Amino acid sequence: MIELKTPQEIEEMKPAGHFVGSILNELREKTKVGTNLLEIDEIVHKRIADRKGAQSCYVDYAPDFGTGPFAHYICISINDAVLHGVPYDYTLKDGDLVSLDLAISVDGWVGDSAISFVVGKDKDPSDLRLIKSTEEALAAGIAEAIPGNRLGDISHAIGEVAAEYGYPVNLEFGGHGVGHIMHGDPHVPNDGKAHHGYKLRPGLVIAIEPWFMKTTDEIFQDQRDGWTLRSVDGSRGAHSEHTIAITENGPIVLTAREGDPLSKLYN
Repeated sequence: MIELKTPQEIEEMKPAGHFVGSILNELREKTKVGTNLLEIDEIVHKRIADRKGAQSCYVDYAPDFGTGPFAHYICISINDAVLHGVPYDYTLKDGDLVSLDLAISVDGWVGDSAISFVVGKDKDPSDLRLIKSTEEALAAGIAEAIPGNRLGDISHAIGEVAAEYGYPVNLEFGGHGVGHIMHGDPHVPNDGKAHHGYKLRPGLVIAIEPWFMKTTDEIFQDQRDGWTLRSVDGSRGAHSEHTIAITENGPIVLTAREGDPLSKLYN
């Protein structure tokens, strides 16, 4: 069921979004060549433990698309992994493409956001192009998140950016409703038909999350951990995500980060 938030409830969601955004900014600065993925997970664990009212949305999460309960505080996907990456004992190397996906509840409300970046000096231009495409698709989707538009307008805008860059789009996983739970209705595909679907209304809060892979739209679940989703052909993936609220005055990016071009939509 799709739930609409009151203006007061949207205000109450802002601390969670700000907290998630601030941690992702911190992690971007601290994640370098030589950083171990378990160190990143522990930073998030400590930040959550130190914040009154904060709870991980991932620890013990056991949806039907995973194998058993998730046992970490952040999803970290490296190179050909694009979603649901389980942190493990791996030390980052020069040129690794890192995607960090973080969802935290603060005082009962969830913020969910993701960023991708390359560590080190050996930055493959094709990796940077892929990341840029997801960021542009995210901005395009958010721009369509206004009352009176349809859910398909958001999906279509994302898909158009992917098509311009020449990337195929997987429709198995996409954006979703956000509120007291991390994953709710509606599902927000990363491609679709403009002017179709659910009519957007003030109070709708959703995560918009374009994720693309370079040369395929097919994924498989890594059976070593039962969670990590990888490209079938080994090509790299990237992922960008924000939690946004639709209001009469336009979209508000609840998970906006300092330095993010979309931070102007935070208020």
